[in-house]
Amino acid sequence: SNVGAVVGATYPEMSRVLRRLMPKTYFLVPGYGAQGGTARDLKPCFNEDGLGAIVNSSRGIIAAYKQEKYASFGAEHFGEAARQEKKTAVERSQERLGDDIFSMWIQAGEVSQARAGQFISVYSKDGSRLLPRPISICETDPGAGQLRMVYRVVGEGTREFSAYKAGDEISILGPLGNGFPDVEDHRRAFLIGGGIGIPPMLELAKGLRCEKQIILGYRDQVFMDQEFRPYGQVFVATEDGSAGTKGNVLDAIEEHGLEADIIMACGPAPMLRALKQYARDKAVECYLSLEERMACGIGACLACVCRTKDVDPHSNVHNARVCKDGPVFRAEEVEL
Repeated sequence: SNVGAVVGATYPEMSRVLRRLMPKTYFLVPGYGAQGGTARDLKPCFNEDGLGAIVNSSRGIIAAYKQEKYASFGAEHFGEAARQEKKTAVERSQERLGDDIFSMWIQAGEVSQARAGQFISVYSKDGSRLLPRPISICETDPGAGQLRMVYRVVGEGTREFSAYKAGDEISILGPLGNGFPDVEDHRRAFLIGGGIGIPPMLELAKGLRCEKQIILGYRDQVFMDQEFRPYGQVFVATEDGSAGTKGNVLDAIEEHGLEADIIMACGPAPMLRALKQYARDKAVECYLSLEERMACGIGACLACVCRTKDVDPHSNVHNARVCKDGPVFRAEEVEL
């Protein structure tokens, strides 16, 4: 390996000593933002050419990619990374909605001010599970300081969450991401959810005042459909035909002759890819909330990048961070 040392950014004196001993080698500097490191702390990690450090931070990685000197790149780009602080929430209630699908209300303070389409990172109590689990926000109750998560058990982390009881404390980070935009009252909107992409559409349905047609797609097991009915017309599609239209959300749109001038959707990539094409064919404005595996949740690690139409001005590549620049994008902005 060309990496000669792993250095914490909060130990600048160690960085200076190691840099004198190893003037040409690379230093790996993991998560300096999460450690509380600042630009001043980070500078000794670089060599005299302004290179030589691999930094687990979006700006640091970009600087290395562009092979620019640290000084010319600008210390402001290495400033304190999107610095959210973990907060302690308290579970208020939890119920099972279906096979491996759970709904949990938590007392979350100011995090409950989140907008539709944002998410939170939820941390395991097991120290061996270092990375948080990103979970979309299904509903908020800012007056009570509470929010609701609906999630599917897909691994040991979410299985742990499903065993929590009322009164249990939970470490969370958020709200994260950008959320869906506002829609003018005179417009007609499709709100489309597929699978576990259905829950975040509920807060959006509650908040929009325009005409809403809500299309929900399932493989077989239907959940939450009744909760949407107070907020608009609801149309269900199931792959096995056990409820509503047999097929997918586009089949439901075609079967019922539905039309809209704006689409907002969240769900699996194949569904979003089909909706992007549908929106292009119909010349309809379309916003897609992408589902990606994430690590840090704040845009520092670049684990959740997606392909974009335009070039990122910092990295000169066709990438965007789903957790930070998204998860909601205009359909024409992203390559699916």
